[in-house]
Amino acid sequence: MLEQNYAGFDTSVSDPGILTITFNRPESLNASTVPMKRDLVELLTQAQMDDSIRVVVFTGAGRAFWAGDDLKGYEQPGDDASMPPIFGGHHNAMGTYNGLRAISQAVNVAVRNLDKLTIAAINGFAIQTGFSLALACDFRLAARSARMGSATLRFGLLPDEGGQWLLVQTLGVPATMDFLMRKRIVDSDEAFDLGLVHEVVDDDQLPGAAMALARELATGPQAAMRMLKRSIYNAAELSFGQALDEIAAKTAITDHLPDAREGGRAFLEKRAPTFNVWLDDDRDS
Repeated sequence: MLEQNYAGFDTSVSDPGILTITFNRPESLNASTVPMKRDLVELLTQAQMDDSIRVVVFTGAGRAFWAGDDLKGYEQPGDDASMPPIFGGHHNAMGTYNGLRAISQAVNVAVRNLDKLTIAAINGFAIQTGFSLALACDFRLAARSARMGSATLRFGLLPDEGGQWLLVQTLGVPATMDFLMRKRIVDSDEAFDLGLVHEVVDDDQLPGAAMALARELATGPQAAMRMLKRSIYNAAELSFGQALDEIAAKTAITDHLPDAREGGRAFLEKRAPTFNVWLDDDRDS
């Protein structure tokens, strides 16, 4: 179901439950169109509901990860200034607002709403919307040749897909102010120094490194990891007291799941735990 034709990207699923999404418009540096974003939101919604999917990896074909928006892609054949695009556009203020909320911002919302872990394998240019999607992911690996940034002010535009919030979460307010106001696009080494990416690898090692991380994450106790992911993001916006109550409520569930019992038995028996039997049982039924 998840491996079918999509606008602007390809998908593949490999064991144990790793969904790879490859942006595939290399002629435009994988710049996005409205149909591409629409299909991406639908796919991520399906992935969230599919227990067989444990980890989602994003990467790009060619020289780019995702190099912003393809403005030509927002036009409909035969359009003129008096005919707004089918999916909303910039023909007036409400068109801009609705297009952002329903399409562009919805992509990063869908990524953050996933309780499955996500990895951005940044193989080249990650600019504007592509940079924001990478920031929305839980892990970011960069090829040595990667370059990333927002730089919307170069065109008098704003990081309207939520890039300013994602950067504040990653860098803090002072560094975000510097990064966005000075229209910075950084290479992989500087991105690592700033904390924008978790690891930098040689270009030819990126696919293998991303899959190794994906397999490591996919073999962990999925129910607990999904709840912990949500709890970590919640903690960034809660008081300490609220965060204590939130994690206690989740622990009241995870402590009584099969993975917790298996983890305890494995520790006592001095062996590696075998997690996620419940997922395999669901797949076989």
